[in-house]
Amino acid sequence: MNGLLLINLGTPEGPDTGPVRRYLAEFLSDPRVLDMPAIQRWLLLYLIILPLRPRRSSAAYQKVWDPERGSPLLFHSEDLTAGVDAALGDDWTVVLGMRYGRPSLESALDALVDAGCTRIFVLPLYPQYASSSTGSSLEAVFRLAAERPWVPPITVVPSFFDHPGYLDATIDAARDTVDAARQSAGAEHPHVVFSFHGLPEHQVRATDLSPGRTHCLASETCCDTLVPANRGCYRAQCFATARGLAERLGIPRSGWTLSFQSRLGRVPWLRPYTDHVLAELSDAGVDPVVVFTPSFVADCLETLEEIGMEAKGEYTGGALWEAPCLNAHPSWIDTVVELVQTAAGLGVRAAGAAR
Repeated sequence: MNGLLLINLGTPEGPDTGPVRRYLAEFLSDPRVLDMPAIQRWLLLYLIILPLRPRRSSAAYQKVWDPERGSPLLFHSEDLTAGVDAALGDDWTVVLGMRYGRPSLESALDALVDAGCTRIFVLPLYPQYASSSTGSSLEAVFRLAAERPWVPPITVVPSFFDHPGYLDATIDAARDTVDAARQSAGAEHPHVVFSFHGLPEHQVRATDLSPGRTHCLASETCCDTLVPANRGCYRAQCFATARGLAERLGIPRSGWTLSFQSRLGRVPWLRPYTDHVLAELSDAGVDPVVVFTPSFVADCLETLEEIGMEAKGEYTGGALWEAPCLNAHPSWIDTVVELVQTAAGLGVRAAGAAR
């Protein structure tokens, strides 16, 4: 029996201030997220962030919380898990674990061991590698494994930022939105904004593999191609994703913009910022605009509220459309199956053959 652990970042157990505060405390206590001296992190978290941010975040979560299914990130991830489990068949057990919150990574590992799995595959559901997401999740998995008297062999499925199946599935999931945007304005191509989750600039520089770390963020063209120096760079992987999606959409370089959203604190984060880009496009009367969020595989607070409500409500240049995330789209289920089977050395079954 093979086991597959799908990892997403996490979500509060409820949209009220208490659960949101507990979630933020766990999330922001991670030294890979707030990478600063422990005392400084504690002071920032407990004297500045947690007294103020939970109430504001709670109000945002309440806007997107489904009255029946709860957290969008959780139920979309559960739907994906169920779809992949059905597609892989009886020789596999597929479980979901969240880096923060529930279902926990510990409970997910327990479920795989209890199911009799003799080999475990771990797929972090973050297309582009970042220390604060992929790195933190893998560190937690191996720490939990090290605490146990025995665990099956563990294989990590690598990041999939430029995998053809991931790129194709992203377009498939957004196709109706893009077509509707085109038809609404009679435009051959809407302007596309690829909005990725932001990172502090120093975290990107830390992944620079060039001698003396002189490549990353050293020039405007440092991410134009993937080279040995930036092979672990989150920003370079975001650009590679955007180029692959733009090619599939058939839009020229002038027809798309890459930006970064969801910054926190006062340290410099990756630019340009999504809210600034959309303000500039709005002032220029660009119509229509379609926003993709390709660093998220499941719709969540950052896509539904930050883009789908806040940004859309502030856009006055014309129509702003939000492309849905992959969620549990059939093409995405097929791609996850392909990624896992490739990692397992089992070959690739025909798309949809198990459904």
